[in-house]
Formats: sequence, structure tokens, C-alpha cells
Amino acid sequence: SAGMCGLAGPLHGLANQEVLLFLNKVVDQVGLDATDDQMKEFVWGLLKSGQVVPGYGHAVLRKTDPRYTCQREFALKHLPDDKLFKLVSQLYMLVPPILMETGKVKNPWPNVDAHSGVLLQYYGMKEMNYYTVLFGVSRALGVTASLVWDRALGLPLERPKSMSTQGLKKLVGA
Repeated sequence: SAGMCGLAGPLHGLANQEVLLFLNKVVDQVGLDATDDQMKEFVWGLLKSGQVVPGYGHAVLRKTDPRYTCQREFALKHLPDDKLFKLVSQLYMLVPPILMETGKVKNPWPNVDAHSGVLLQYYGMKEMNYYTVLFGVSRALGVTASLVWDRALGLPLERPKSMSTQGLKKLVGA
């Protein structure tokens, strides 16, 4: 459970929840059928007040997150008329140029969190408290897949050492 809690931050394990809360704020303030001009005004107001647009930017990527693109293509095929998906699509068209215009953002493109919560909501996963668990399970499955490949390729077992803080300091000369 400590590992799950470690993942649960607004820029990581809770990020898709932050996006959903943001989308609810958009709906409350400008509605689901806002014009592009109304949406631009809302986004500019948000940025000018020192807030961010959740789901945009990535620590490493400098383009649209390919996971976002994959989820977008899925949504275009399976839920093209969903109102929250339409809102996410509208933001996808409007937010990057606005962020670029500020001159402060290295990566104005959406990341996976800009989309994933909408899909989870659409398919009935309404309890946002479980989103970090899903995130953690997906990471665990990735590690498990790696271990399966290690066995299949006859690689040795990996056994991380358990070291005390004193031992680590000695190792690095601190």
C-alpha cells in the first residue's frame, strides 16, 4: 500500500483524477457546449490566474503522448458522441496553441491523463479513488511481463540488495 500511496500525486497517479475535476470545473463554468471562443477565454483566465491546464505537458515527451493518441483513436471509434470526449477533443484543438502563445511551456501537448479518466468514466469506472490502483496494477503487470521474458530467455534472477542508510552512504562515499 505504501507503493500505491507513493504513486498518488497530482502529477502522477492522481493526474487523470485531476483532469476529471478540471473537466467538471469547465462544465460548471462554461458548459458542455461552449464555443471555441468561450473555451479559449476560460483557458486564458485559468492561466492568467496562475493555474495550469491538467493533462497537458510531460516531463520527458515533447510531442503528443502516444498513449493519448491511442486512446483518442479508440474514443473516436467507440464513443464519438460522448459529451466529455467531445470536450476533451475541443481542448485538444485549443489548449496547445494557447500554451505555446504563453512562451512559458516546453511541451504544450496532451499526455495520457488528459484522456484516460474520460474513458474510465464512460465504461462505468466512476470511483476515482481506484484510478491510482489501476495505474499501479498496470505498472506491476509491466514488471511481471519483464520477469516472464527473463525466465524465457534464461536470464538470471534479479535479487536487489537490501542495504541500510549507513551502507548506502559508505557505498557513495558520503
